[in-house]
Amino acid sequence: MLEDARRELLLRKVEDSKQIALEALRRYGADRLAVAWTGGKDSTLTLYTVRLACQEAGIPLPGCFVIDEGDMFPEVRQFMEGLAAEWGLRVTILHNSDVSRAAGGRLGAEVRVADLNETNRAEIARLGYDEDTFIYEPESFVGNHLMKTVALNGYLYASRVAGFFAGIRWDEQSARADETYFSPRQETPFNPAHTRICPILHFTERDVWDATRLLDIPHCSLYAQGYRSLGARVTTVKVSDVPAWEQDLEHTNERGGRRQDKEDLMKKFRDLGYM
Repeated sequence: MLEDARRELLLRKVEDSKQIALEALRRYGADRLAVAWTGGKDSTLTLYTVRLACQEAGIPLPGCFVIDEGDMFPEVRQFMEGLAAEWGLRVTILHNSDVSRAAGGRLGAEVRVADLNETNRAEIARLGYDEDTFIYEPESFVGNHLMKTVALNGYLYASRVAGFFAGIRWDEQSARADETYFSPRQETPFNPAHTRICPILHFTERDVWDATRLLDIPHCSLYAQGYRSLGARVTTVKVSDVPAWEQDLEHTNERGGRRQDKEDLMKKFRDLGYM
C-alpha cells in the first residue's frame, strides 16, 4: 500500500506527462503523430499518458508503431494484441523484411551483404562494417541497426509523421541521461526531420511500477516472472524469480538481463538514430 504522499507524487508525475503529451498534440496534431510501442512497461505507460491526453482533448489517439526485430517474445506479442483490441489501438508493425528474407527467416543465419537491397547496403556502409557477411541477430551491431533503426526510418519516410512519442527515461540508460522532452532530429540522408516526444523522462523505474500498479495499467506477464527489461527473446534473460516490481530496483542494474555488448554501444546506436 502506497503512502498518501507517494500516491500524490505519482499522480503529479502522470499529470506532468499528460501535459507534455497535450503540448505535442497542440503543436503537431494527432494525425501527424505516432506512439512508439514495444509492449514494455515504459512504452505502455507512455501510451497510457498519451491516451489520457487525447481523452481530455476529445481527439482520437494517434496510431502506434511496433518494431518487430524478428525475435519478439510470444508473451509480448500476445499482450500487445490483447491491449490493442481492448483499447482500440491502430497498430503498424515495422519489420525489415529484406534482411529476414536474406536470412531465410532463421536467427543465427549468415547473411550476405550483396544479397540485400540498396538501402540496407548503404546503411551497412554507414556503420563502417566492411565484411561480406553478418549474422542475423537483432541485437548485434549490424542487426540492431538494420532491424530497428532502419525499419524506423523507413516508417518515418512512409508515414510523414512530424514526430512520435517514445518511452525514454533519464535513469534507464546513461546514453539517455541528456534526453529532452521534445527532442528534434534534423534531416539526414538516412532519415527525415522529426521530433521525438518523451513524456515519462522524469519517471524512475520504481515510479513506473508504482504508477502502473496504482493506476491498474496492463503489463506483460513476463515481468511477473522476474524479467526487468524486455528485448529480443534470445538475448534477454530474467534476473530473478521475483516479480520485477518486488526486486531491488534502486541498487541493481535494470538492463542487466539484456545483451551487454549492445548496452555498451548504446550511445553509438543513438547517434545513428536508435531510440
